[in-house]
Amino acid sequence: MAPLDWIVVTLYIAGMIGLSLWLGARQKAQSDYYLAGNRLGSWTIAGSMIATQCSAISLIGAPAFIAIKQGGGLKWLQYELAVPLAAIGILYLVGAYKQPGVVTIFSAVEKRLGAPTRKTLSLLFLSGRGLATGVALYAMSVVVAVCLETELLTAILIVGGLSMLYTTIGGIEADIYSDIIQLIILWLSAMACGAYLLTLIESPSERLTNFDPSRLQVLDTSGFGLTSDSSYTLWPMLIGGFFLYLAYYGCDQSQAQRLLAARDMRTARKAVFLNGCLRFPLVLTYCAFGLLLGLFYQESSWLQEKMVGTNPDFIAPYFIIEYMPTGLKGVIVAGILAAAMSSLDSNINSMSAALENDFLKERRIPLPGFRNPLQRARSFTLVFGVLCCLLAILFSGSQATVLVLVNAVSSAFNGPILACFVFLLLPRGGIRPRHSVLSLCAGIASNVALWLFLPQVSWLWWNLSGFLVSIAGLVALSQKGTHHKQLQRPSPRTTISLLTCFSAIAIALIVLQLLLR
Repeated sequence: MAPLDWIVVTLYIAGMIGLSLWLGARQKAQSDYYLAGNRLGSWTIAGSMIATQCSAISLIGAPAFIAIKQGGGLKWLQYELAVPLAAIGILYLVGAYKQPGVVTIFSAVEKRLGAPTRKTLSLLFLSGRGLATGVALYAMSVVVAVCLETELLTAILIVGGLSMLYTTIGGIEADIYSDIIQLIILWLSAMACGAYLLTLIESPSERLTNFDPSRLQVLDTSGFGLTSDSSYTLWPMLIGGFFLYLAYYGCDQSQAQRLLAARDMRTARKAVFLNGCLRFPLVLTYCAFGLLLGLFYQESSWLQEKMVGTNPDFIAPYFIIEYMPTGLKGVIVAGILAAAMSSLDSNINSMSAALENDFLKERRIPLPGFRNPLQRARSFTLVFGVLCCLLAILFSGSQATVLVLVNAVSSAFNGPILACFVFLLLPRGGIRPRHSVLSLCAGIASNVALWLFLPQVSWLWWNLSGFLVSIAGLVALSQKGTHHKQLQRPSPRTTISLLTCFSAIAIALIVLQLLLR
């Protein structure tokens, strides 16, 4: 990169550190650190949720999937059909755990399913999210290493060190505001890359005619995800994606902690609504960039030579480094660096919250810096950050298939965890703690059995299968009677609006499919 690009990247990093110092200076208690003092608005939370979920796939994964990745194409957009539908379910889930003083969503489970279930769920989160964060940090650091033209280990230390610095000081509020800044940068970067590609491609319409037709297929109904070549068809992406997003946005502490930080229930539900509606335009922008990048790839001999034997995810960074103008290149690289840091920052904060509130609260730790609640929260965040960096370094010597492994492990747990929270909404009596833990484990075991004995079945279906097994066990083993606690139901108008959003996305995909024929 040119000196101007490095100046832009440096200014961005300095800005993030300055923001965290400003926010950290006004924190007085753990509630400020973990929940931003419950003063966040709906647009702020929604922007952070969108940024966190899309950052790792934005300028890297989605364009590569559409442009050159084997089995890829515009069918990536099918995923978005599940988002507004999942948002409807999350509106109800929020009502089960959004309560004054609640820091982790697992505490809401304890009253109905017992303390052992709470600790089991929290432990699953800590182990699964820690593993996933280490792998995500490794994967994004590979891309950052390409952009900064440095060694992988150096990139891991840069991304990990900067993330730990501003999130340890500034807490969840620093994570959320940095996510919003990152979202703006990434969205504008995708638009800029797409616009610049249009100036580079000779005869775009002709290139589109010669483009692989399978990559232009938006809606793929050729299979049900029961064979290895139909994993990314409509039904597993819609149905499996629905349960995946419902579990991720609604039952994952790293995401739900943002909803807990909302001012009130109405604010939290509005944030869910906004996230359900606004993700699609952003992902559509990334996919448009990926399509144009695929068209340009056909005529760029440099890019074709560069990609021989290389991970497809490198196509966007290589294009940005080689072709984008000086100055703008620095802005985009800053966005990629921000995306990499977002794969770590809020995760280590939420893991710190889970450890503190589900396992160590009320316990005295006879170590300096661990007696003060705010200092203890920051110390735990720093410890988890170091552990995730060590995992990333460990994975750097592994094969790329480890990424697939972590995605599969996540889907194996999503459904059973979701079942525990859905049970809170059912008008059933109580259940013995050992029975709830048994039902949770049964759902996980069923997914492991699918993994071992029916590997051709898409891992997206595990989100549904694990949920069905666990919820069936919870209902069957629960005691007779009715749970009388009344939950505040979401507004019917909000539900109708999300269904309208789903219909609009479906129509948009059909129209896009017709235009590309």
